[in-house]
Amino acid sequence: MAEVRRRKPENEAEEIGVAAGAAGSTGADSSDHVDSEEEKIPEEKFVEELAKNLPQGTDKTPEILDSALKDLPDRWKNWVIRGIFTWIMICGFALIIYGGPLALMITTLLVQVKCFQEIISIGYQVYRIHGLPWFRSLSWYFLLTSNYFFYGENLVDYFGVVINRVEYLKFLVTYHRFLSFALYIVGFVWFVLSLVKKYYIKQFSLFAWTHVSLLIVVTQSYLIIQNIFEGLIWFIVPVSMIVCNDVMAYVFGFFFGRTPLIKLSPKKTWEGFIGGGFATVLFGILFSYFLCNYQYFICPIQYSEELGRMTMSCVPSYLFTPQEYSLKLFGIGKTLNVYPFIWHSISLSLFSSIIGPFGGFFASGFKRAFKIKDFGDMIPGHGGIMDRFDCQFLMATFVNVYISSFIRTPSPAKLLTQIYNLKPDQQYQIYQSLKDSLGDLLN
Repeated sequence: MAEVRRRKPENEAEEIGVAAGAAGSTGADSSDHVDSEEEKIPEEKFVEELAKNLPQGTDKTPEILDSALKDLPDRWKNWVIRGIFTWIMICGFALIIYGGPLALMITTLLVQVKCFQEIISIGYQVYRIHGLPWFRSLSWYFLLTSNYFFYGENLVDYFGVVINRVEYLKFLVTYHRFLSFALYIVGFVWFVLSLVKKYYIKQFSLFAWTHVSLLIVVTQSYLIIQNIFEGLIWFIVPVSMIVCNDVMAYVFGFFFGRTPLIKLSPKKTWEGFIGGGFATVLFGILFSYFLCNYQYFICPIQYSEELGRMTMSCVPSYLFTPQEYSLKLFGIGKTLNVYPFIWHSISLSLFSSIIGPFGGFFASGFKRAFKIKDFGDMIPGHGGIMDRFDCQFLMATFVNVYISSFIRTPSPAKLLTQIYNLKPDQQYQIYQSLKDSLGDLLN
C-alpha cells in the first residue's frame, strides 16, 4: 500500500502538468481542462481493475502437471514447468526451421500479430471502461495497413523483377508507397472523426499507444524478414543467443543469484546476468561454427527464374569460408582455421547478453505500470508470446543494422527493380553505360 501511495501523487502531478501545459499553449476551453484533471491515465482506481481482467500466464498450469507437481515447493514447481515448456518451444522452433524460410516468415507474422494483440488488449481494457469509440477496430486497421506497407517493401525488394513482369501487379509495385499512404490516411481520418470531446486526452493517448505498439512489433518483424533473406544463419543464431541468454541467466540466477540487478525486475541478479553472458558467448561460437558448414543456413534466399522458386544454393562467401589466422600468446605462435562469421557472432552474442536483457527490463517496467505479471497466458510458466519475445525484437533491429553497416552489398534484384521502373530512354542510357564499362573490362 505504501508503494501505491507514493506513485499516485506522481501520476497526478504528471497528468495535471500535461493538462496545464496544453491549456496554456493551445488555449483549450475550460471543459477540456476539467476533463484532463478529472480523467487521468493511468488512474489508480481502475489500474487494479485492469490487472484483474488481464490473464496472468505464469499462474496458469495444465491440470496434469499441476497434480503431478503438487507436492513440490512453488519455487521448484515453477522451475519444472518453465523447463518443460522451454524445451517444447525449442523443439517447435527446430521444426519451423526445418520447414524452411516460408515457415519462418509465416511464424514471424503470427508472432507479430499475437504480440500486438497482447499489448493492445491492455489498452482495450481502458477502452471498455470509458466507452471510447473505435479503438480496437482502428488498432487492427493500422496493423493491417502497416503490414501491407512493410511486407510489400520486402516483396518489392526481393521479388520485384518477377512481379514487374506480371502486368496487373506492376501497378502495385510502382505505386506501392502511395497506396500504403492512402490506406494510412483513411485510418487517420477515421480516428479524427471518432474523437469525442469528453475523452480527447484518452483517445490521443490510445492513438499514440497503437503507433508505439506498431513501431515495436511490426517494424521489428519487417527487419526479421530481411535478416532471413540474408541467410537463415542471420536469423537462427541471434534468436538462439537470446534464448540461451534467457535460459542460462535464469539457471545461474536460480542457483547462485544473491545480488539484485535492477529494480524493474526484482528476480534478476548480477550472478544470472554475468553467468548468462559467458554462456551466450560460448554458445554463439560453437553454434555458429556448426551452422557455417551447411549451405542451407548460410546462403541468401533468392528467387531463381530458372527454377521458378526460391533457392538456397550458392557458392559460400568469404564469411563462410575458413580463413587462416595467426595467433601469438606468450611468445608461442599458432595458426587457426576459423570462419570469419565467428568473429561477427561474438559481436552478436555480446549484444544479446549485455543489451538484449534491457528489452526484458523495458517490458517489465511496462507490466509494473499496469500491475500485471504477464502480457498473456498462452505459455504456462512463461506468460504470453510478448513475454518471450520482448528481447528478440531489440536483437532483430541490431542484427539488421549490423548487416547493413558491415555485411550487405547492393542487391542486384533491387537494382533491377529500380531500373525497370525507369523510362525507356533512361534504361537505354544505363544499358549503354554498362556496355561501355563491360567492354573495357573484356578488352
